Amino acid sequence: MSELTSTRIRTTAAKLGLPHLSEALNQYVQRADEAKMGYLDFLDLVLAEELAVRDDRRFRNGLRLSKLPHHKTLEDYDFSFQPDLDPRKVKDLATLSFVADKANVALLGPPGVGKTHIAVALAVAACRAGYSIYFTSLDDMVRHLKAAEDQGRLIGKLTSYLRPAVLVVDEVGYQPLERAEANLVFQVISKRYEKGSIILTSNKTFGEWGQVFGDEVLATAILDRLLHHCEVVSINGNSYRLKNRLQAIERDTDVA
Repeated sequence: MSELTSTRIRTTAAKLGLPHLSEALNQYVQRADEAKMGYLDFLDLVLAEELAVRDDRRFRNGLRLSKLPHHKTLEDYDFSFQPDLDPRKVKDLATLSFVADKANVALLGPPGVGKTHIAVALAVAACRAGYSIYFTSLDDMVRHLKAAEDQGRLIGKLTSYLRPAVLVVDEVGYQPLERAEANLVFQVISKRYEKGSIILTSNKTFGEWGQVFGDEVLATAILDRLLHHCEVVSINGNSYRLKNRLQAIERDTDVA
């Protein structure tokens, strides 16, 4: 390939928004020569590589905007430490059929059992599959909605929680809410109903949500919409954080 042709291809690739093609053109040509590719095979190679680069860029940008606290996957989760949790149920969720169906996932259990880890892992999988995601604790969401309401910007702020295909709401029940705060949560749940998925974690059973939201009727209305299309995963094992702390103590004792 002549230098003139190479330059022209790079210029065209840049105009088409294909920067990777411009950078990797010589590598593509070398691979094509070594494999003695035909024209269609070469074109297939270039398009597949560009698509992979674009998907990876979108994935990384989606993670950056998601506010996830970390990017752990299910491969990082120690299912052996939670023998009562069926790995197949969680891995079925990772197929993301619930996202396609605009259904929800509720992860229930005491602190430290890995609820947030699983929620984040499902969100990461959804992001990789091309879905938009956003993470918030319930307390942070309520605080931001209240501030927006006080400033007359509630509709705009609500949109930020309604727009993502998957909204992760962490730590439901760690702090009780006032009725006005619970009503803001109801608006998010109600407006997302059958329009987008919610993954939530809670240390409270559903029977305790009346106390969490300060109103039994409002809690029932929230649960009615949330649970209509919902996979519930209960994790009732030991705390990973306590496990790690005990291991650290044992190591310190052995050294002493």
